[in-house]
Amino acid sequence: MATTGSTEFQPSTAQSQLGLDQSFIRLKTKPNAQISFNFIPPSADATSKPQLIVFLNGLGLPKAAWFPVISGFILSQPHARPAILAYDRYGQGATIDRDPADEGAQNPMHAHDCMSVVYNLRQLIQQIAQQKMGLEDISKVALIFVANSIGCAIARLYTQEYPGSVVGMLLLDSVLANSDFVSIFPDPDDDGFDEKALPEGITGDLLKEARQKVKMIFHPDNGSKEGLSRKNLRSLLLDSDSPVLKGFCGRGPYVTVVGHDFETFAEQSEKQLGIPKTLTVNYSNPFWHKYNEGLTRITAPERSKGPIQGPGCGHFVQADNPTFVGQELSELVNRILLEDLY
Repeated sequence: MATTGSTEFQPSTAQSQLGLDQSFIRLKTKPNAQISFNFIPPSADATSKPQLIVFLNGLGLPKAAWFPVISGFILSQPHARPAILAYDRYGQGATIDRDPADEGAQNPMHAHDCMSVVYNLRQLIQQIAQQKMGLEDISKVALIFVANSIGCAIARLYTQEYPGSVVGMLLLDSVLANSDFVSIFPDPDDDGFDEKALPEGITGDLLKEARQKVKMIFHPDNGSKEGLSRKNLRSLLLDSDSPVLKGFCGRGPYVTVVGHDFETFAEQSEKQLGIPKTLTVNYSNPFWHKYNEGLTRITAPERSKGPIQGPGCGHFVQADNPTFVGQELSELVNRILLEDLY
């Protein structure tokens, strides 16, 4: 459940610290709208083996939320540092323009799905590779995705759609792509429900209230302001542990799976959503952890790390502990650098 991060982001300050300005680009496939992005060139010693780190937003936070992570990563990785791209999807953050393909949609909050985002991302990467990296052949660019929430689903779908393109993924508290979130909690109206069998302190009324709150906020039937719908996400990603992905040069990608800190998430859920901690401890945390365990199996065992808990992190891991995320990214990049990819 996407509880709200506590950190407030000041894009202008973060951009100043990174020594870059916000830029805009028009996709050749959708020239009537602009996308806001930030690009950082690779270090001088990394140009012979082109790699591009792409930060993928969830629904809750824009690209500005990644700036503290990027800043720390740059300081910790002065050499052999890949190029970096952060962007806001259509209708999100600093990208004010809506997706032109959404025009005339019956429900603007369910105007397009994650596969549409994947195709837009492919075009964006193609143009960035050409304009910023001087590369006409996108197949020569090894991609590293750093993703949060629904961004993790987008990372997986992109890797499935374009096998051989992604060399690494850092997945931060992935969306539960195959869940309606409500079913995490037992349904007191089900036949055979036994209130006496519930853990201490949990009642049928508490479960009903939690299910109702979750349904109103997190059920896939709820759309998003940017128009990205999750209604078909379950059919796109039915299982967390499959399909097994084919990464750059035919090898499985390096995958690091990070989940939220159980205690922090329980506290945030109670404070921000009114869901008692005991419900999160007994249902949400175990369910999410099992999902994350599955994610570690979408690549070869020797290329997988996790699931680990982000220290002090709720759902928005990059907001709650950017230093930790930067360290995990640096470790992932260095593992990739040790392998001859070309």
